[in-house]
Amino acid sequence: MSSLILQGVSYHYNGTKVIENLDLTVGKDEIVCLLGASGCGKTTTLKAIAGLVEAKHGSVFIDGKLVSDESTFIAPEHRNIGMMFQDYALFPHLSVANNIAFGLGKMSQSEKQQRVDEMLQLVHLSGCADRFPHQLSGGQQQRVAIARALAYKPSLLLLDEPFSNIDTQVRFELIADIRRIIKAQQVSAVFVTHSKEEAFAFSDTLAIMDRGNIAQQGTPEQLFAAPRSKVVAEFLGQGIYLSAEALTATEYKTPFGTVESDTQTSRHPCSGELYVRPHQIELVQECQSDKLSKRATILSRRFIGSAYVYKVVIAEQTLEVEAQYGQSFEINEQVIIKIKPHTVNFFES
Repeated sequence: MSSLILQGVSYHYNGTKVIENLDLTVGKDEIVCLLGASGCGKTTTLKAIAGLVEAKHGSVFIDGKLVSDESTFIAPEHRNIGMMFQDYALFPHLSVANNIAFGLGKMSQSEKQQRVDEMLQLVHLSGCADRFPHQLSGGQQQRVAIARALAYKPSLLLLDEPFSNIDTQVRFELIADIRRIIKAQQVSAVFVTHSKEEAFAFSDTLAIMDRGNIAQQGTPEQLFAAPRSKVVAEFLGQGIYLSAEALTATEYKTPFGTVESDTQTSRHPCSGELYVRPHQIELVQECQSDKLSKRATILSRRFIGSAYVYKVVIAEQTLEVEAQYGQSFEINEQVIIKIKPHTVNFFES
């Protein structure tokens, strides 16, 4: 059974469409990330799930129970959801143990203590029960926040930009740890972020949002390899567009030669554009190729330890491309562009 189902959910604010006819399904024990640029509607979608805004159109089901439609609205405190906010929202006057126990009002004192001890052990903070939030690091505060959100065993966990205040050096270690904690509790989660790196590391499934709707949903690998629209392709990674003609099921003619695709399509011969990412491009010195191949100019370069990254202009578009180890080019040098065989992203005109 799905933990969350949204069917045709819409929300307008002051006459502006914020989310429009949105469908979303979150499976049991699944972590789904709502990913998109600022203003795409992802936080409003999270608020509609939580009941913090009332969507007047569409239906919301949590664990099979209808919590919102045109004639029904269940208050947030009765939806059995846990929430983790960007600023953690810990109570500064309460100890770590009392923060975690805050939502356990119906339990006996001994049951509360047992559950708090379980959560402290789960988040690796067993020695911090009597500390206060200001005595903890940012990562420790976040672990307390996730422990509090999970303590009363919610059906669904909602996370709103939870990693944005964490230092970059420890962020991905913490992401892995929070993911472990959620998976250990076997709870479904919806996670909102604008960072594709965080989304790739944390989620099972991505739902790319654009202008109040979901442009595409699938695993990170599926969406990166086979975006169905330019919006999805561009959001998931830098690239350039090359005019192209589909010749066969695996061959595409471009100004930089014929590009081979690793996968076949049933596409008939037609014109369009290829979206090519930096790792699919190889820079080659002029002497290693024929005189008819198209050139690109090196604008700048930067050293990253194992290689150089070069900024080049390709088809009047600027892109940074990492050279193979041992290769070195000079600024203003003309180089040959070769496009490696890959799973081609082709968009018909």
